[in-house]
Amino acid sequence: MAKKKALNKWPKKVKTMSSKYLPTIGIECHVQLRTKTKLFSGADNDARTAKPNTLINHIDFGLPGALPVFNREALHLAVRAALALGVEPQLFSTFDRKHYFYPDLPMGYQITQYDQPVIIGGQVEYTLNGELKRVSITRAHLEADAGKSSHPGTKDYSLVDLNRAGTPLLEIVSEPDMHSAAEARAFAEELYLLMCYAEVTDGDLYHGNMRFDVNVSLSDNDKLGVRSETKNLNSFRAVEKAVDYEIKRQSELLERNQLVVQETRGWNEAKQKTIPQRSKENADDYRYMPDPDLPPIEIDPKYIKQVESEMPKLPAFWRNELSALGLSSSQSNILLEAGVNFAEAKYMDLVLDFSSRGLNTKALVNWLVNVDIPLVKTDSSLIRTDRNKLYLDVLNLVEAGKLSSTNTKELIAAALKSSEVLSNISAYASQAGLLQQSDSSQLEETIKEILFTNAEAVKDVKAGQDKAIGFLIGQVMAKTSGQANPEVARQLIEKLIKQA
Repeated sequence: MAKKKALNKWPKKVKTMSSKYLPTIGIECHVQLRTKTKLFSGADNDARTAKPNTLINHIDFGLPGALPVFNREALHLAVRAALALGVEPQLFSTFDRKHYFYPDLPMGYQITQYDQPVIIGGQVEYTLNGELKRVSITRAHLEADAGKSSHPGTKDYSLVDLNRAGTPLLEIVSEPDMHSAAEARAFAEELYLLMCYAEVTDGDLYHGNMRFDVNVSLSDNDKLGVRSETKNLNSFRAVEKAVDYEIKRQSELLERNQLVVQETRGWNEAKQKTIPQRSKENADDYRYMPDPDLPPIEIDPKYIKQVESEMPKLPAFWRNELSALGLSSSQSNILLEAGVNFAEAKYMDLVLDFSSRGLNTKALVNWLVNVDIPLVKTDSSLIRTDRNKLYLDVLNLVEAGKLSSTNTKELIAAALKSSEVLSNISAYASQAGLLQQSDSSQLEETIKEILFTNAEAVKDVKAGQDKAIGFLIGQVMAKTSGQANPEVARQLIEKLIKQA
């Protein structure tokens, strides 16, 4: 639980669901760090496919006398996160104990950073509807995750899985700089990309690698209203829907002159609504105290410079590169997202490689966005296809005038799904009847026959009616079962009509 910082600025104009109340939104994001082991124990950190309570040891159990040992790699990733947020980490930070009692917290306290976190400040920039938005970061601190409780619906007991206990988290706390559900979602999406491209987290939202807590309050003056906190949202859609619901719920309460209660709420996906969970605690309730078993973290400035020199390319770099190639923001965002979810496909590297070699990059991006990525979303095994060979072969056929746009998409899909097709793309395209007929001598006799049987259309072309040429090209395509090159057919039609 982070300290809250007062909002000192108030937007002049904000469009909201209600013109009477201004929503103010802050987000706390728990980022699971991609370490091999947990924050203070040697247990495996990847519990996605593990059976309950199999990735634990004496420290995770909270056994008396068990002393935590700090995972240095967690600090390395925290430094990366700081640099991705545009700040340097604090040279001195400390660990504290946050006390609360729940079955999935065996020690009776959570090890976190309260007074002196590893990151103070930073910002996240994103574009929404063509407008640049900037959300400030209050702080980010390291902490050990709790376990997971589950409550079987028909049973009178709960189950506890401690595999997640001790998982290293970086909790990133934003300033309350957002004022709509769309802004909250866009911020969450951009923070996700930042942390994934900085290789701080694996970014598996389904398994909770990033979880969002959204704080929403409404007010009709320049002071913040009473806020609710909806916890553990693990999708961008849920962030947006939860904020929308809270704005509507709190607006209705205020319209009826009822009080908004400060509380923690959960998101019911099935009912698309937030539900109350417990009254909101204050910092005093947690009885924070310095952790006597862990020394302070002191970072050498040289270490920060070393990490900075090794930083991966961040979304801003890729956006600039893609924009310079003439890609739209929509295409760039699809590629950026795919770069996280399907990293093995190396889409971004492929685009830059085509560009550096002077190849048709716009055509490549069109195929990736409209054919390749949608197919991979349905079958992740296609990620491992040799895309360099695939798209070079396809591009050669397209530039030779042998493939229509429709047949190009069909050929790419076939090559992605079959190694045999990929090994000899030209042979497959020929056997499957995908190649266009571009030989003018072969087409000329067919077109002469079509012109003879469509004399009225020929007259219309001579009279300057362009639609008639389209009709005749359609007849050629039908006659050749779609294998004629439309542009070659057009040129021949115009030539033969002029000669007639």
